[in-house]
Amino acid sequence: MMNGTVKDFMVPIGKFPMISDTATFAGAVMALDRAQEEYLSGKREQRILLVRDEDNKIVGKLSPIDVVRGLEPDYDKLVDEQASALVGNFDYVIQTMKNQVTLWSKPLDDLCSTAKDMLVRDFVSNPSQSQIIGAEESLNAAFHRFVMFKHDSLFVMDGQKLVGLIRFSDVYKEISRRIKEVCRL
Repeated sequence: MMNGTVKDFMVPIGKFPMISDTATFAGAVMALDRAQEEYLSGKREQRILLVRDEDNKIVGKLSPIDVVRGLEPDYDKLVDEQASALVGNFDYVIQTMKNQVTLWSKPLDDLCSTAKDMLVRDFVSNPSQSQIIGAEESLNAAFHRFVMFKHDSLFVMDGQKLVGLIRFSDVYKEISRRIKEVCRL
């Protein structure tokens, strides 16, 4: 049992760089690159971009995997993450689906068109219920969501208000610290 609450380990939303959901695909790539450079140079603590709408409400997050998914947004229509855990030969199923609808047949051939025509809101999805956790919930609850749903971060809510994100890396850091402390490694 891990003591502590989610709010003890979350990163407040004010520490994350932001991007508008009306930014272009190219703008998203450039913003991610800039956030990565600032993170590596120590100027910024976070490299995940939070996506805000025209009302300044956070509607999602943007990471490099989201950009790659944006190149072929129809994957989301084919693969149900919950059902995929039950499929024994996942590669066979995916290959069959790709062959049927020719997904990713030429995903990189028209990058310039994609980069100028697609907006962030076209490929960033709202957080699912499994990606949302209450600020007062236990660190154990966050740990279980990370393991069960394989998220890299969770949106932390205080009532109806988004107050931060808790990242898997922070939870893992705490697990590692406790193991070293308890086991005297």
